[in-house]
Amino acid sequence: MISKIINENLIQATKKEIESARKIVIVSHMSPDGDSIGSSLAWANFLKLQEKEVTVIVPNAYPDFFSWMPGISEVLVYAEKKELAEEAIRKSDLIFALDFNVLKRIGDMAASVADAAAKKILVDHHLDPGNFADVVISYPSMTSTSEMIFRLICRMGYFTEMTVECAECIFVGLLTDTGSFSYNSNNPELYTIVSQLIMKGVDKDEISRKINNNFSEGRFRLLGFLLNEKLKIYPEIGAAMMCLRKEELGRFVYKTGDTEGFVNIPLSIKGVVFSVFIKEDVDRIRFSFRSQGDVEANKFAAAFFNGGGHKNAAGGTMFTSIEEALRNFEEKLPLIADELKREVKRQELSMKEKPVVFE
Repeated sequence: MISKIINENLIQATKKEIESARKIVIVSHMSPDGDSIGSSLAWANFLKLQEKEVTVIVPNAYPDFFSWMPGISEVLVYAEKKELAEEAIRKSDLIFALDFNVLKRIGDMAASVADAAAKKILVDHHLDPGNFADVVISYPSMTSTSEMIFRLICRMGYFTEMTVECAECIFVGLLTDTGSFSYNSNNPELYTIVSQLIMKGVDKDEISRKINNNFSEGRFRLLGFLLNEKLKIYPEIGAAMMCLRKEELGRFVYKTGDTEGFVNIPLSIKGVVFSVFIKEDVDRIRFSFRSQGDVEANKFAAAFFNGGGHKNAAGGTMFTSIEEALRNFEEKLPLIADELKREVKRQELSMKEKPVVFE
């Protein structure tokens, strides 16, 4: 049994809009990840059962290791099929915005979505939702947007009708947005949901293999280069940073999504509680932040890097040179030194044996 977290008025408002719509579009954020793809495909599967005409649109290409997911072949990539995507948005009766809080997160298709006459419903678990949607379902306490989709389907009374394909897509979102249940995953209800997905027919171990053990050789050679030559540790405050320049990336056989998860790896080092991955793209510098415990990565990202996200997982962007981005990071890092040191100390104390008391 899971609690009824989502407000009933929001459930009914969403249900009403679905009932009156015929053509529905689902959009999610740039650089699609497991939660954006998983929640979008799961929701599309559910809506098709309601005999709706559904189009899923992502701003740019998704990683190869999602290519097995049910319904993925029907996804429109805006960067590759702009005219088709814009036509679908223009003709839609209802648009669902999944796994992002503000329109700038969907890149070049933001204007099309903003200008569309269709009603818009936001379903997201990030902080500070924008005001572009008619219905806003925002719960930052949730592990993922995929968890929210599961709860929506159940609250609407359709758990029995949920297909195994829908369940698989939801599980992908849960798996990836918790780092394979290694962070933001201590709520018992999460495992109640996982058990219900397994009862639907989800093979948890097989999906984990497809997601976590399906990378390219080039990815590992690139990772080896970063760890050997580009990893910088700040031992006095428990931080780590890796930086990847465009010309360095060009030396490797690279596929979309190959750098996914790199930022998490330095957190495996004893005494490191804050990790940053800085990547030079064609027109911008991208930052990924990961933290442990009470270190608030999202506040650091929002304050200095035009970003945001979750407490322990956030991102940011700068439109500048890689040199300026690195300089900015190293100038701002000391501002959270005390916060990092406290978490390092907390972890050190947690590693000491606790006395067993028998009453």
